[in-house]
Amino acid sequence: MTRQTNPFLELAAPGIEALKPYLPGKPISELERELGITHSIKLASNENPLGVSEKVIETLSRCVPELSRYPDGGGYRLRQRLAEKHAVNPACITLGNGSNDVLDMVARVFLSPDAESLFSQYAFAVYPISSQAVGAGLRVAPAKAYGHDLDRMLQMLTPKTRVIWIANPNNPTGTRLTDTELYSFLLQLPEHVIVVLDEAYFEYVQESDFPDGAAWLQRFPNLIVTRTFSKAYGLASLRIGYGLSNPAIADLLNRVRQPFNVNALAQSAALAALDDEAFIQRSIALNNKGMQQYRQGFEALGLDYIPSVANFITVDVGEDASRVDQALLREGCITRPIANYGLPNHLRISIGLEEENDRLLTTLKKVLKR
Repeated sequence: MTRQTNPFLELAAPGIEALKPYLPGKPISELERELGITHSIKLASNENPLGVSEKVIETLSRCVPELSRYPDGGGYRLRQRLAEKHAVNPACITLGNGSNDVLDMVARVFLSPDAESLFSQYAFAVYPISSQAVGAGLRVAPAKAYGHDLDRMLQMLTPKTRVIWIANPNNPTGTRLTDTELYSFLLQLPEHVIVVLDEAYFEYVQESDFPDGAAWLQRFPNLIVTRTFSKAYGLASLRIGYGLSNPAIADLLNRVRQPFNVNALAQSAALAALDDEAFIQRSIALNNKGMQQYRQGFEALGLDYIPSVANFITVDVGEDASRVDQALLREGCITRPIANYGLPNHLRISIGLEEENDRLLTTLKKVLKR
């Protein structure tokens, strides 16, 4: 809406008028209701195609009788378990309603209309959304090979820079930074600049030179690392993630954290998921196989793609991807067009089960008439 159609824009906080809401992947139920079709597949939101761990299912069934009770607002047991996992003090942990919640807390604590937020071209949409919501200025560093150009980001620092956002691997491109590159970058930053290292897809990365930001918290007190249970752990619908940081930063984040922001089911499911390493290993193996399946399929179709280390791959369809997306939807295949990220000819496609990947490739060939 414009000011002519929405008079309340004059009352909104700075930055809200220009803010574009986050666009989630289309649900299967919505597509099938709209088109009157069945047996659709969703490869748009980077979910785990294996579903959830059996340990999680068993745990949730035991939680049902306690649904009338409020959850543990401090998430004591989960914070203790995460502290053990990452070898940090529980005071370093901030629980979130998904890692997006933690990202939003960072913006509310450290950004304001007189501060600036710095992130890369083709970066996760929540960074500018959360920054604009508090009125902060935006600085966007041009990407290098669809990923972060850390040297360019250093050059774009200003006295107003308060938060730098880095997704590793990056969403929506799947690119990565090595431990050497990222460590060198952090060493060159002023201590008053907060760095958010978004590691939502951490579990899927197999490269030996990939950094674990949690191991750097003592060296860099201005570092915040975010993780999620929505991807490899398969808990997307329960909305649970967390931040790891210096206890002084975690204290500030927890001051703005909403009461009971992580429900009891999510906390219990996360604890069970952390105890099922076999499920994570099966998920990684399936992802590796599916990634190879897509690479070979795209190459056979003569399509360029962005090399990815996450659980999705972004492909250049060689034309306006919105047309291709609509054609795929009519065939019951949901993918993610990413024109809103500045990539109008690309689709981001999640790794699915082998038969889902096959169906997507076959349908894509049909749609593109290859």
